[in-house]
Amino acid sequence: MGKIKTHKASAKRFTFTGTGKLKMGHPGHRHKTGLKTSKRMRSLRKASYVSKARTADLKRMLPYD
Repeated sequence: MGKIKTHKASAKRFTFTGTGKLKMGHPGHRHKTGLKTSKRMRSLRKASYVSKARTADLKRMLPYD
């Protein structure tokens, strides 16, 4: 049986924490920042965690991370 390929787009966007949770950055932080409020930009700066429902799918995409 061959190796499983890593989904490269997901590998660039998500990282595993030490406890096995998936950490992600918020989308929408780079472009059109002048239209967004300061409060919104501050909240987009912080990283967040992937929900448990999506974690199983992403673990399949990132087998060796």
